[in-house]
Order: sequence, then C-alpha cells, then structure tokens
Amino acid sequence: MPGKKKQQTKKLRIIPLGGLHEVGKNCTALEYGEDIIVIDCGMSFPDDEMLGVDSVIPDFAYLVENAAKVRGVLITHAHEDHIGGVPYLLKQINVPVYGSRLTVGFIKHKLKEHKLTGAKLVEIEPGQIRDFGCFKVEAVHMTHSVADSFGFSIKTPVGTVFHTGDFKVDYTPVDGSPIDLAKLGRIGQDGVQLLMCDSTNALRPGYTKSEEAVGSSLASIIRNTNQRIIIATFSSNVHRVQKIIDIAAENNRKVAVSGRSMENNVNIAQDLGYLNIPPGCMIPLKDIGKVKDSQLVIITTGSQGEPMSALYRMSEGTHKNVKIKKNDLVILSSNPVPGNERDVSDIVNALIEEGADVIYNDIAETHVSGHACQEELKLIHTLLKPKFFMPVHGEIRHLMGHVKLAKGLGMAENHMLIASNGDVVELTRRSMKLSADKVPASPVLVDGLGVGDIGNSVLNERKVLSVSGLIVLAAAFDAATGEMVSGPELHTKGLIYVKEYGKVLDEARAEILNNVDKAVAEHKKLGAIQKIMIDTLKSYIYKKTNRSPVIVPVFMEV
Repeated sequence: MPGKKKQQTKKLRIIPLGGLHEVGKNCTALEYGEDIIVIDCGMSFPDDEMLGVDSVIPDFAYLVENAAKVRGVLITHAHEDHIGGVPYLLKQINVPVYGSRLTVGFIKHKLKEHKLTGAKLVEIEPGQIRDFGCFKVEAVHMTHSVADSFGFSIKTPVGTVFHTGDFKVDYTPVDGSPIDLAKLGRIGQDGVQLLMCDSTNALRPGYTKSEEAVGSSLASIIRNTNQRIIIATFSSNVHRVQKIIDIAAENNRKVAVSGRSMENNVNIAQDLGYLNIPPGCMIPLKDIGKVKDSQLVIITTGSQGEPMSALYRMSEGTHKNVKIKKNDLVILSSNPVPGNERDVSDIVNALIEEGADVIYNDIAETHVSGHACQEELKLIHTLLKPKFFMPVHGEIRHLMGHVKLAKGLGMAENHMLIASNGDVVELTRRSMKLSADKVPASPVLVDGLGVGDIGNSVLNERKVLSVSGLIVLAAAFDAATGEMVSGPELHTKGLIYVKEYGKVLDEARAEILNNVDKAVAEHKKLGAIQKIMIDTLKSYIYKKTNRSPVIVPVFMEV
C-alpha cells in the first residue's frame, strides 16, 4: 500500500517546447515517471528580423537529455507546423513516430530529402489504442484543412488528457468523413482531466465555414472566365487540391502543378489514394504552352509570399515555365499566416503590376480556415467536460481569448492555465499549476545546413549589415619592426556610393595614417596600433555618415 500512495502523489508534467505565444513549431512533451511522449514536432516561418534564416524549430535539448524516456512522437496531422521539425529531432534521437497514413507518407518523403534512413514510422488509425509506457493513447478522427487529422485521448495515471490538434467542426468535408463527435461525447462521459485545445480562431465568433464553401466559390470563378487560371494554396491541403482538380475537369480544363512541395505532395497523395485525378486531366508543367489559356489551371505553391516559391518567381519573371501574362487570373486560396502579411501584399502588387487579375479572400471566398471558431470551441468544451483546461496553438491574444471563452462556460479560473514555451505544468488528480522548473525552449534557427549555429550575435551582425553596410580595412605590416608597409585600403559594401562619396574614404584614410604615425612615435605595440586604426575608422565614418557599419579588419604581416 505505501507504494500505491507514492504513485498517487506523482505528477504528470506537461512541457510545451513550441506553439505557445506564437503560430507554428508546435511541440509538447508529456512526462510521467520514466515515460515521455511527444505530441507534434513542427517548424515555423522566420520573422522579418531573422535575416537569411530558412525556418525555425523547437529546442530539443530536453528530449535529447531524456532520450531513454521518450516512447514515441505522436503527430496530429501533416502540416509543416506539426511535422517540419521531425527530421531534426530524429537526427538527434532515435524514436518512433506515429501518425495517419497521409501524415506518415509526407514524413517519409521529408526524411528522404534529409537522407535519413532507418527511422521507425508507424501508421495508426482512428480508434486504435497504443501503449507508450504508462500512457494509453487513442487517435480520434478530427476535421482540419488536411486529410487524416487526429486528436489524441491520452490516459495517464492522473486521468485522461485530450489534445485536439488543429481542428474545426466540418459537417461536409471533401472526403465525406466528418469529425467524430460521438467519440468525443463518449470520452467526455468517461471523464477528461485536462483539455489542451487549438486556440487559433478563439477570437472569432460563430462557426468556421465548411471546405464546401470554397469549392462553390472557386467553381463559380472558374466557370465564368476564359482566362488562364493560377491558384496558389498550401501544398499539404489535399482536400483543396482535389476540389480544384474536380472543378477544372468539370470545366474541360487541364491541370498542371508548380513548386517542388506541391509536386511532391500531389504525387504522394495520389499514390496513397487521397487524390483522385481523372485520366488525361493532369499535364506536365513544361507542356502548358500546348494548351489554350482558357483550358488551363495551374496549381502552385507561394500562397504565403515565400521568397523563391513558385508564385514568387512567377511574379518576378524568373519562373522557368510560367510567365505572367496580361489577363492571367491569379487566385490566392489561403489567408496570410500572422507575420506574412507584408510578403503576401508584395506578391499581390507584383502580380498586378505584371498585368494579372488577382483574387484573394478579401475579394471572394477563396479560402476558409481549418480552425474552430468560438461556437465550435464551445461544443468541444461541452462534449469533453474537462476538469482543467490549457489553451494551446496561438499567440497570447488567442490563448487569453480561449480562456475567456472557457470561463464563460463556467470553468473556474484556478482550473485554467496559460503556459509559455519552456514552462513545466504539473497536473495531479486535484490540481494544475506551474512548476518552478524550466526547460530550454528558445527558437532554434535553421540556415542552410546549419542548425542552431545562428545565434543573436550573428543575427545582430546581419541586421547591421543590412542597415549600415560593411567596410573592409586592409593593411600590411613589417613582421620585424611592426611598421605599416602597405595601406590602409578601404573597401565598402552597402555603406556609401563610392563615386559620389570617395572623398569621405580618402579623409578617413588620412585620419587613420595620422593616428598611426602618432602611435608609432609613442612606441605603441602592433596590436594597439591596429586597434587605433579600427577605432579611428569607426569614429570618423560615424561622424561623417551617422552610420555604424560592420568593420572587417584584414591585417597581414610580411
């Protein structure tokens, strides 16, 4: 009996590594005793301050440190903000990854791109229950903007935790498989200790419209135009791609796809049976010139204005196969992810400038969200009847809005908690509270082949370079005497227009020489002389230009 009492006093530790106070890089660990499971492992877009960065992933240090405890990674669905970090985690620890057939298919291709072999990927289906140490996990069918999305009902020693993943309540999804509300009701009847629920649309009243609404709108647009049509959407939105293909076929149009991720995901979804493409409907992108504009639809990546995406290259006139023509009709079938608004606006303006007509969601219903609005969230809370609640997936305004909604449904304030990435939330049968513990959860920046080697100092240098430019200060010194025998030479990049302001550089050079002569006369050491040169240049350039460029000294001894 003493052992049983000790077991009851143990706490479930909920450790968000990403996805809180932000949109993207969703990743949460649940830990009890010697067992850890991880829900999702995503990435996010870099913000405007992260110059040159390709993507952002969670900090996996805690999982690596406790690798022996990690029983599995459970993926709710196949969007990048939930699977994009998987290759980077698997490069550090060998752990099985579980997801739906489509999700596993997308992850397999991602691992292939990263040249990762030997990973254990396990397909699971709704209703299956699997053991992960002390955790018993059941996948529950949800509806979202990508097929085969799951929520997870997790039985733990302190009660059931339900994690919704991203979802909306769609009664008429494209694949004809609506959210399993009956299962959610049964889980609620059995008792839910903690609900962790998608908060992305917690500030939006009413209901999220069905994917069918977009189909009707796109069908109307395509049916009533003879223009060549280019539609940009997320490559993982298989339902949207299927709808576009169906509408194109109904209107005797051929379909081509552009963008590496779009081509890959269409092929994967078709191979797995998630896309049904009528015979003869799809043509290679290189053959679009053989088809009349009035008989063509191009589905492309770039709906978020991503630099170097297919749509971006079209707008810039650098796409190999697609040149924007006057009277092309470009449809953005998406909404900007928070932080991408400027990029999307820029690409819209560039397309219009090239002569295209552009339709986006402010003009016509070309997109519906994949996330639940307030009335749907209320339904989930009512069905599951959780004792405790922790909002996930969203910025602070979304999390706080979701807490306010739950409070309106009668939940006590001390039964709700807004956590941050790196917090440790302790859950027992009687309480939920923040622990004094913290785990590393700073964003890890991916830049080319480098992962985590871009820190604040490098970003700050890049910002300075982008704002104030660079000066190379070159000089050669006699190794025996320390006397400067060549230079100083000054070369600038991104600082001033040399032809117009060459006098400034000549004056700076003279100032450096004058101070070097003084230092030599005072018998300064070579290191001190070189520092004087750098300080003199920095001070003089600031005085003349009010700028503080990066100074790169190149000193040689001969």
